[in-house]
Amino acid sequence: MEMQSLASALEASLDPAQNKKAETILLEQQKDPDFSLRLLQVAASDQWTPTARLASALYFKNYIRRNWTDEDGNYKLAENTANAIKHELIGLMIRVPANIQYQLGDAVGVIADSDFWRRWDTLVDDLVSRLTPDNARTNNGVLQVAHSIFKRWRPLYRSDELFTEINHVLSKFGEPFVQLLSSTDMLIDQNNSDKTVLSQYFSTMNLMTKLLYDLSVQDLPPIFEDNMQSVTSLLHKYLVYDNPLLQSDSDNEAGLQEFVKSGIFEVLVLYAEKYEDAFGPFVEQFVGSSWNLLTTIGLDTKYDILVSKALQFLTSVTRMSQHAHTFNNDDTMSQVIERVVLPNVSLRDSDMEMFEDEPIEFIRRDLEGSDSDTRRRAATDFLQQLLAQFHKLVTDIVLRYINHYLSDYAKDPSARWKSKDTAVYLYSSIAAKGAVTASQGVKSVNELVNVLEFFQTHVARDLMSEVNVEPILRVEAIKFLYVFRSQITREQWRDAFPMLVTQLGSSEYVVYTYAAIAVERVLALTDGSKQAVVSQADVEPLSAQLLQHLFQLIESNPDPAKLQENEFLMRCVMRVLVVIRDGVVPITDNVLAHFIKITQIISPNPANPRFYYYHFEALGAFIRFAAPSQPEKLENGLYPIFGNILQNDVQEFVPYVFQLFAALLEANPAGTLTTYYISLVQPILSLELWASKGNVPALVRLLSSLIARGASQIAESGQLQSILLVFQSLIATRTNEIHGFELLESIVAHFTPSAIDPYFITILQLLFTRLQNSKTDAFTSRFVRLYHSVSARVDRGLGADWFISHANRVQDGIYVQLYLSIILPDTQKLVRPLDRKIAVISLCKTVTDSSAFAEKYKKGWGFTCEALLKLLENPPILATTDDTVVDHDVDDMSFGVGFTQLQTIKRSARDYWPDVTEVKSWVGRQLQDANARQGGKIKNFATQRLSESPQALEILSMYMSR
Repeated sequence: MEMQSLASALEASLDPAQNKKAETILLEQQKDPDFSLRLLQVAASDQWTPTARLASALYFKNYIRRNWTDEDGNYKLAENTANAIKHELIGLMIRVPANIQYQLGDAVGVIADSDFWRRWDTLVDDLVSRLTPDNARTNNGVLQVAHSIFKRWRPLYRSDELFTEINHVLSKFGEPFVQLLSSTDMLIDQNNSDKTVLSQYFSTMNLMTKLLYDLSVQDLPPIFEDNMQSVTSLLHKYLVYDNPLLQSDSDNEAGLQEFVKSGIFEVLVLYAEKYEDAFGPFVEQFVGSSWNLLTTIGLDTKYDILVSKALQFLTSVTRMSQHAHTFNNDDTMSQVIERVVLPNVSLRDSDMEMFEDEPIEFIRRDLEGSDSDTRRRAATDFLQQLLAQFHKLVTDIVLRYINHYLSDYAKDPSARWKSKDTAVYLYSSIAAKGAVTASQGVKSVNELVNVLEFFQTHVARDLMSEVNVEPILRVEAIKFLYVFRSQITREQWRDAFPMLVTQLGSSEYVVYTYAAIAVERVLALTDGSKQAVVSQADVEPLSAQLLQHLFQLIESNPDPAKLQENEFLMRCVMRVLVVIRDGVVPITDNVLAHFIKITQIISPNPANPRFYYYHFEALGAFIRFAAPSQPEKLENGLYPIFGNILQNDVQEFVPYVFQLFAALLEANPAGTLTTYYISLVQPILSLELWASKGNVPALVRLLSSLIARGASQIAESGQLQSILLVFQSLIATRTNEIHGFELLESIVAHFTPSAIDPYFITILQLLFTRLQNSKTDAFTSRFVRLYHSVSARVDRGLGADWFISHANRVQDGIYVQLYLSIILPDTQKLVRPLDRKIAVISLCKTVTDSSAFAEKYKKGWGFTCEALLKLLENPPILATTDDTVVDHDVDDMSFGVGFTQLQTIKRSARDYWPDVTEVKSWVGRQLQDANARQGGKIKNFATQRLSESPQALEILSMYMSR
């Protein structure tokens, strides 16, 4: 019955309508110590539905990812459970269907990251023992497990530990792998007329090409180098292999033959780029075969990945000087460009079908760099590599073809528009030098062409014409401006920018989306002096209409999934708000209404992480620039939708909402906490909420903002103790210790000493225990900063003496040990200017105001002076406030597994002493004032206590005489 309940909940977890209830059931079942093993049982047994089995494998993968080890590498599961999982998993993967095998393979990879090979040294022996001479299904299961583990090596940096692991694998797996490669080859030959059996063995060969890459990715294994002749012969055999039984019936879906050949080309690229000495003698046969393949293969979509891999191989070969010379004459180069490059950069019918039927996919594939496995991208890379090697030759030949295509287009523009598209695309390819950067586009261009002249002569008309322009030509024109945006001057953009904005009014999805992309990037463009090319003054007059139109495009389809489909439009909204800054204030009501509407639509079903990331970035920009002048309006408008997100536990949105709540609070620092905010304090102190790793940084910021606005109200309600329990949980782990210190520093800054006093000894006990048992450099640094934050606040009733009295109540005399062994030496290690400034203020006030240092720690007074003067040798200089929004590429971020910082409301480090600007002058005044106030004591102390440090005495005297 329990297994039935588990299987039903797992199946329901994949249904959006039942997901929440199912998750609750599954969370309850996780309390069972054997929960992970029961998940494997569901995945393994065919008594459950395929959906339940797949859901179980998915849940197991994610459960293992969260619960296998802690931050120190210790098992979070019971050790006998962990061992049982490792024991069962390999055999299970061999038996289950491929879709379940794939999910379990990811779990194997997670376990291997932690355990392989030191805590799982029997794994390779286990895998090898399961390999068979001719059972393809069993072998494929074994090889899939091996690939799941060994593919982890692909992105890693070289290290002794990594090579120890690889050598461990090769010593046991290398010889059986080579034998299996040979035997699989023979079995393919023997079964070349039996489609079912042949397909199984070809699946084996497909996995083996992946493993060949895995095993070679860091260094060429000796067993492959010693057998390079036979290995390359076998690779060449299957590169040219063709069996009608293995051909895909679909025009769109690749078959096993294409997968194997694509995998072979990946290996060839690796060998050509890393192991030229060993592989060089065998290159020519592969170049010839690649040429034959590329000049004979069809244009069907199913061949796209294979063609792109073949082109990537030729691109790698072109980098090898001894092979590149083959192309260095006009006839050969013309043939290469005409027969290989041009067919693969020209638009096909399938491209136009995608343009019309799947426009958002067309855009993502074409623009974002996710098109690395498309024919057009691979052919462009090949062309640009040829250009790099033979600059003038390639430029001249390609310009001839460009002129040919433009002439062909001119004969019948309405029918031959594809010729112009090819011409403009080719021109962009040879004009650009280097990659298209996210911030600047192309930074340098081919000196043999004139980009602006080509745009004005051939491209601009496609943006200016009202009618009779093929949509794809408008897209190509927009892309031209997008790619070469940094080559266009500020004055030229004054004419070109309105052209882009006009394209937002197109009825064509791809056209208005590309226009939004280009507008957003141009608005982010700066010149050599970091000044915006298109300024706030240029955009603000258009902003109301521009934003209204963008919102209408986003909201044109109210279906939650469709509304979230186009993140590019929302990114453009964000950029407009960032550029116009407080220019949004007059249109606050309209913008606020749209944000509320969109948030209400997408909250029940978050579907596109990129869209809602930019949605919340845009909302952050709106709060940042509109809230300071009208905080109540934004708070009242946003409270209900934010509260609804928290109440319904929309996990994807919760960390963003916490950041936005904090930004609303920080926009009105002089205000007190409203009833709504006071009611928010208790729920966010729930430790369950803090258990989610992605919530922690946002919660700390929100709680710190609440404390800054209403410390007295929180203290009166008796909630400080609950806040300190949160601090205690944070400080206990290395992952969250920094956040714990941020929260504690906020408490120190805003609560009265009388409110903190009952708890401070316990706080110190926790910190001292960590310092003694498991300190890290980061922990020590933040502890030192915390000390200075307390020591510097003499005027608020804290200060060094207050810290000393509490520390010595934890353990008599511990303060001296701490001060001499940690605080003073690590103060000099502080790097951030603000941290060093706090330390200067702290040490200065210790010298001028501490009774303990004046009367009891006389040597310490001298040490403190010396530490202060050493800090002042390199005085902290705080950067001027810069409220520029820093761009981050969303594709570099991960979603759903951690915290994503909203850049538009990113909080800079707070300076609690803004009046202290020139620290040297400030220190001099403090010393002089204290000396006068105390009847010359400071000067006397200096004379007595720095007598053994004449240089320090001299420097201190200079400060006191300024």
